[in-house]
Amino acid sequence: MGKLSQSFRRFAEATARYSGKPAAFLSAAGIVVVWALTGPIFDFNDTWQLVINTGTTIITFLMVFLIQNSQNRESAALQIKLDELIRATEAHNSLLDLEDVDEEALDRIRENYRKLAHQRQEQAQRLQASPARRDEDKEEADEACSEMEEIDRELKEAREKQAEEKQVEGKQAKEKQVEEKPAQKKAVEGAGESEPGTSAARP
Repeated sequence: MGKLSQSFRRFAEATARYSGKPAAFLSAAGIVVVWALTGPIFDFNDTWQLVINTGTTIITFLMVFLIQNSQNRESAALQIKLDELIRATEAHNSLLDLEDVDEEALDRIRENYRKLAHQRQEQAQRLQASPARRDEDKEEADEACSEMEEIDRELKEAREKQAEEKQVEGKQAKEKQVEEKPAQKKAVEGAGESEPGTSAARP
């Protein structure tokens, strides 16, 4: 299975790499032009139309899986690199599992970063701003930071709740296994006791 996966990975990478080159586009365009020029030869019949329809459908169908495989690996590698950067810096560690949060939390985080980016731009343009304006910018920055801290707390609580649920599920599974073991042992002992009686009844 490992060799098959490696072979498919290399084939998907080569397909995604070469299909994005100009030569691939020119080849596809040339095929379409040749097909169109052969139309009068075949009187534009149904078979002539079926050739291009079938060919493009099959190629598109197969390319979907190859390109998706390549994109999945690239996305996973990029996510790992970003996680390592977040872990190694003083960024919010709660953003490490950001792909597991719901849409509402993502929207809140995105809005806060948008506010922070806008404030940085305004600060760069307003170095000579009045003290009142500076106080207002500081209040907005503090509000955005407090919002991020609240989101951090919510994400932490969600992770703790998820960990507790996993622990409960694991504990229940272990208890179920412990309860099933005596029943299995009794069944085995009962089967062992019935075998001598059966053999004795036989002539």
